[in-house]
Amino acid sequence: MTTALNRRAPEPQGFNLDDQWWAGNVRLVNLSGQLLGAHIAHAGLIAFWAGSITVLEVARYVPDVPFYEQGIGLLPHLAALGFGLGPDGAVVDTYPYFIIGILHLVTSAILGAGGLFHTFKGPAILAEGTALAPKFHYDWGDTKQLSIILGHHLLLLGVACLAFVCKAMFWGGVYDTALGTVHTVSPNLNPADIFGYVFGFNHGQFTGLGMSSVNNLEDIIGGHVYIGILELIGGTWHILSKPFAIGAKPFSFAGEAILSYSLGAVGWMGLLSGFFVRYCDVAYPPQFYGPERSGAAAVQYILGFLLLVGHVWHASRARAGGEPVPYAPPAPVKGRFGVTRVAPAPAKNTRVVGRGRQQPEPPKKKGWFG
Repeated sequence: MTTALNRRAPEPQGFNLDDQWWAGNVRLVNLSGQLLGAHIAHAGLIAFWAGSITVLEVARYVPDVPFYEQGIGLLPHLAALGFGLGPDGAVVDTYPYFIIGILHLVTSAILGAGGLFHTFKGPAILAEGTALAPKFHYDWGDTKQLSIILGHHLLLLGVACLAFVCKAMFWGGVYDTALGTVHTVSPNLNPADIFGYVFGFNHGQFTGLGMSSVNNLEDIIGGHVYIGILELIGGTWHILSKPFAIGAKPFSFAGEAILSYSLGAVGWMGLLSGFFVRYCDVAYPPQFYGPERSGAAAVQYILGFLLLVGHVWHASRARAGGEPVPYAPPAPVKGRFGVTRVAPAPAKNTRVVGRGRQQPEPPKKKGWFG
């Protein structure tokens, strides 16, 4: 794979992607501060959706009628975690669902404020900010900084994963579809049993369903123990190290290339989750999700496929880029009110990006789709 860059592929003559209303965050690819703002705002929108829909479903919930017959989609997830259930698995209290929804709405307000700050008030490029902002700036060609960012994401995922384990083991337990009750779980930590699912073996018996063939909570919680620990180890490793040359050489670290890797991973998870939705009653109890879940599984398959198409598209565009250009801040110039940053005049064959950032035009290369 060719080394591509922190730029997008050349567009057809007379076409400027930045001028298109649907271009989205691609116009912020070289503005680390504003891209951070968009990232935080996006998280706020997700939290707002989760909180508002949860509160709406609580308001329209009809007792003694199964969730799946009411078209309710989020409350089953909370019920499967053991919230609001009685001894027989029946929903006896919706107040915990309401509180969880409100907490998501409060979180969305905080994230939304952060997104607006980084979009309108903070520096467009973090390296031009004050205090700790430059510490979090990154260039797409800076593999060390990108590795640090990856490491922090892995740490957060590991903490969330182990929090789920603690909920199942110590904080009230989770719902067990086989027993119809909520109870604490002692995880199965036998590595042969847990990692056997990766290769299609369910306790020594081969099955084409792979991991989605799991049929007990002990294995599910044990798998999350291993995943959480591995993510914490991986996160620490990526924070303290940088990619080895032999391992990084085949990959591009361009912004669009990294986006393609993320889309590929999420797309694969979408396809895999479709099998869990369809066949795994332990992860998706029929009491909450219904005995027939092929429709919900089909949605997962479709979304996973679309994400994989996006992976191919953005990978092709990344291949058409040039070599990475490191960030060079403008020289400070004495202004009327003190030292300010003023961008020098653009040099020939350069393109000004963001707040005076200049990039030489990279060599043109042809992608998979032109």
